[in-house]
Amino acid sequence: MLKHESGHNPEENWRILIVEDDERLAALTKDYLESNGLKVSIEGDGSRAIERIKTEQPDLVVLDLMLPGEDGLAVCRIVRPYYKGPILMLTARTEDLDQVLGLEMGADDYVAKPVRPRVLLARIRALLRRVTDGPDEEVAVSGSENRLTFGNLVVDSAMREAWLEGQSIDLTSAEFDLLWLLSSSAGKVLTREEIFNQLRGIEYDGQDRSIDVRVSRIRPKVGDDPMNPKRIKTVRSKGYLFVKEI
Repeated sequence: MLKHESGHNPEENWRILIVEDDERLAALTKDYLESNGLKVSIEGDGSRAIERIKTEQPDLVVLDLMLPGEDGLAVCRIVRPYYKGPILMLTARTEDLDQVLGLEMGADDYVAKPVRPRVLLARIRALLRRVTDGPDEEVAVSGSENRLTFGNLVVDSAMREAWLEGQSIDLTSAEFDLLWLLSSSAGKVLTREEIFNQLRGIEYDGQDRSIDVRVSRIRPKVGDDPMNPKRIKTVRSKGYLFVKEI
């Protein structure tokens, strides 16, 4: 019997869509998450999942990589222009390529299967709380400054939006979190360990490439040259530096 986790806030009635074709696994996961206050629905087909994500707009999608119909990577790529919520990808394979491809398609985080229900719940809560509460204020320029301006680039943590030359930038939830983290620490080098701990809430293992992939996706969106970046600089053997003035 799966037990209710202590310390859960009963007001966390987030709506979760699990896209998983293993009916038994999906049902067990649904029962566990619902026992911890989440509202959960299941979809076993990738093609149907695309339409459901677009129309239902769940608070978070748990997306398996291997699916009938469209696979998880295709689902992620197709829905991203229409869905701004977090996508947590599940993969039975642990190859780095799968994880990088998922992030490039717009996934916010990934967990390798088999995953313990408690770990999955923690990752779901972490993703949703970042969307609800914003990044950790420890790295903000000031506790009350919600909008940062860098020439033609504006980043607003309250609205969770960014604009380049007055045009809204299309960012996933995880991309915005990283952009805010870097920009609110402008002028300071943030190590991969610091970034990883802030954004994923777990220790950096020295192997994970998710931060690097996400930076490479953000750069062109904020007007940076991916081959010769001036806004978000890579500091060799350390991490990343967001430049205040370019």
